[in-house]
Amino acid sequence: MYRIKKFFMMLLTGAFLTACGQMEAPVETGEAEEDKLLIGMCFDSFVIERWQRDRDIFVQAAKELGAEVNVQNANGDVEKQQEQIDYLVKKGVDVLVIVCIDSDALTESVAAAKNAGVEVIAYDRLINNADIDLYISFDNEMVGTLMAQSLIDEGLSGGKVIMIGGSPADNNVSLVEDAFEKVMDENNVEILDRTHCEGWRAELASEYIYEHRDLVSECDAIMCGNDNVASQVASSLAVQRLAGKIMVTGQDADLEACQRIVEGTQIMTVYKPVDSLARRAAECAVALAQEEEIQGEDIGEIDNGEKEVPFVRLEPVKVTIDNMDEVIIDSGFHSKEEVYLNVK
Repeated sequence: MYRIKKFFMMLLTGAFLTACGQMEAPVETGEAEEDKLLIGMCFDSFVIERWQRDRDIFVQAAKELGAEVNVQNANGDVEKQQEQIDYLVKKGVDVLVIVCIDSDALTESVAAAKNAGVEVIAYDRLINNADIDLYISFDNEMVGTLMAQSLIDEGLSGGKVIMIGGSPADNNVSLVEDAFEKVMDENNVEILDRTHCEGWRAELASEYIYEHRDLVSECDAIMCGNDNVASQVASSLAVQRLAGKIMVTGQDADLEACQRIVEGTQIMTVYKPVDSLARRAAECAVALAQEEEIQGEDIGEIDNGEKEVPFVRLEPVKVTIDNMDEVIIDSGFHSKEEVYLNVK
């Protein structure tokens, strides 16, 4: 009898709720998630050490601001990056943040995103000839100047240098190199040769060192496009017993570069506080999604061939053995134990 009564009570309750729509049981509709801002972030690759840090900080900062981030990794493939951008647009992102592989290859992809009402931010690398809404990076001309001036301070005036740059498809590379060459010209430094690592493939730098041993033996310094390239150069020089005899520069303050600096096989790197860059980019992305004006003393403009693009420009910092503790360790970028691991 108890079961029969319970069955009829359930039928009556169901009929009552059907008649009175306002009393339906609550259902999880997912509206809270749909209301969240969605940011698509497309990286060149994670081969370069710093990009992983950029990703993690950006995602965390965006989360704190109430946004979700869909991260894509193109693994250095331009066509794959184009496909990923299309995918993110179809997913309905509010903002696209792109670390481009080729500065000249995304015009159509950006146009499609803009037609879909998506805001586009070029992160660290400028996207040329495209209707982007914002470019955020470090002062790349200053990066080149810091590299060059460090060599001059170490006595390179009147000497000889080889330049091994990054990918020529990266707009930043030409900015860094032009500034570097200007300082070389001003100090009567002969540039023995220039080469590039296509696709930022650092192993090409090692190949160059082995294939141009006579030329390398003539130079006093090697300017490297980043610390990953410098790592390959330093290893190749060590095999030829030239480590520490030829000055090497880099940028990004990778851990191994910082270790080489305190060991004496690389004279400097350029520290770009990616924590600040990633957090600032997340703030800008959320602001654009909410149709708010981006404000700050760090905002200027840059011509990308399509228009004058708002440019959030952050300053890089030269790192040598003299300020390693102050800049890198005290900031928590790397620990003292890690940096001085091989120094007794």
